[in-house]
Amino acid sequence: MVYVIEMHNFVVYMSKAHFLWVDDEIDLLKPYILFLEEKGYKTMCAGNGHDAIEISRTNKFDIIFLDEHMPGLSGLETLVELKKDSPDIPVVIITKSEDEGIMNQAIGRNISDYLIKPVNPNQVLLTIKKILEKKRLVNEAVISNYSNEYIDLFDEIYNCSSLSDWKNVYKRLVRRELELEQRDDSLKSMIDNQKVEANTFFAKFVRKNYKSWIEKTHNQSGQTVMSYNLFEKKVFPIIDRGEKLYFILIDNFRLDQWEVVREVVCKYFESDEDLYLSIVPTATPYSRNSIFSGLMPIEISEKFPELWIHESEDKGKNESEKHFIESLLFRTGRDASFSYNKVNTKGDAENIIDKFNEIDKNSLNVLVFNFIDMLSHSGTDSKLMRELAPDDAAYRSLTKTWFMYSPLNSLLKKIAESGSKVILTSDHGAIRVNKGLKIKGDSRTNSNLRYKLGRSLAYDPKTVFEIIHPKNYGLPAPNISTRYIFAQNRDFFLYPNSYNHFLNIFENSFQHGGVSMEEMMVPLVILSPKKN
Repeated sequence: MVYVIEMHNFVVYMSKAHFLWVDDEIDLLKPYILFLEEKGYKTMCAGNGHDAIEISRTNKFDIIFLDEHMPGLSGLETLVELKKDSPDIPVVIITKSEDEGIMNQAIGRNISDYLIKPVNPNQVLLTIKKILEKKRLVNEAVISNYSNEYIDLFDEIYNCSSLSDWKNVYKRLVRRELELEQRDDSLKSMIDNQKVEANTFFAKFVRKNYKSWIEKTHNQSGQTVMSYNLFEKKVFPIIDRGEKLYFILIDNFRLDQWEVVREVVCKYFESDEDLYLSIVPTATPYSRNSIFSGLMPIEISEKFPELWIHESEDKGKNESEKHFIESLLFRTGRDASFSYNKVNTKGDAENIIDKFNEIDKNSLNVLVFNFIDMLSHSGTDSKLMRELAPDDAAYRSLTKTWFMYSPLNSLLKKIAESGSKVILTSDHGAIRVNKGLKIKGDSRTNSNLRYKLGRSLAYDPKTVFEIIHPKNYGLPAPNISTRYIFAQNRDFFLYPNSYNHFLNIFENSFQHGGVSMEEMMVPLVILSPKKN
């Protein structure tokens, strides 16, 4: 059962199905496994519910066969957990009992079919064909819908003339990517090509307009919501109305990651969703410090020279965030009570929950969660993490799993119960890089793979977004000849020495600092507690 579908020069192969069979009597499964292998299907086995849940988190299956009666975690209990992580996965319950109550419970939890033991192999085959045929028809419908939208999306990409246009394109691409991803892995290349093309045009758009955005925001009180005026435009209007607000910043949080956790968050909140624009470099020392200070980086370096840490200094670049918030509130004439908390560990989050009644008295509570940033960096440093998150789909999946089981989920529930609003956002996103660009720099050049600044940079100007006069772009210049360059699309910077060695290390890792939709267009979600 191999389906081949041709669409606009793409050939999509829908390969043989992959199953998981969960049963505590694994030895009895061998005849079924051999039978399915003869039919060309691949089957993995799990001997209990806990193993099944773990296996399903790191593998994609077309169908899960689940024994209802197992010691420890029962089939129905396992089903609940499987559906939390993969709500669309077809599950077939296998039971010794025809008890109506059990069947009602199973059907109520959205099973695809059930079989009564002893099971005949042909019954299994019939169930498989029934489910896969339905899946094939759904896939064909999705492909057909995308085929109709495909040219329309390209036209929209080519004709984007405003930031609002680009927001709409990015949202459409992400939502279509998620829809295609849930159907078949082989479909992902179709939308992936469109994202690459879109990022090429987006980079041209940024190069053409970035300076005018900076000038316009300063001269006209901030028409475009960017890092430096995010508090002015979105935070202050809420607290000025006397409403309590939690400003939760998840480092490296992207639009696609918001899409996969929305369902979890919206159990407690109504959401008002938008995107804002991160300044460049899309990196914490610049974008996050700009958010909390309400200033462009050059203004931070001039107003707080003792707090601005230059790239060449071996110090933490985001250790003054509380001071920046305090200064911003004072400078704008606001005496609102606030707290600032940085969350690096589960213990940090649990401490916040423990003292929730105390911090909930404040007008503003700022919380910075660093899990996704640590995940992306560990993906660079750790072979295991790179295997767990080899692509965007796995990156999203890990984010969702963390979100569901982290104290942040419990914290959001408490905030909703308290009646406070939440702004959920980030300082920048990240992009999976796959093309190394050769550049040259001296020993004082910074180490970031997506942007460089220095006096002696050698590069091909056609392949980068270059800023020759940093002060005109709101960026500090340690020396009169300092310039900045930014990688675009999925490029990243490497030096000619040991180029292949470092290419192997960093290729397909998640990086930030450059110019792409994923890094610059940041989710901005205002959450209001549900009234019920």
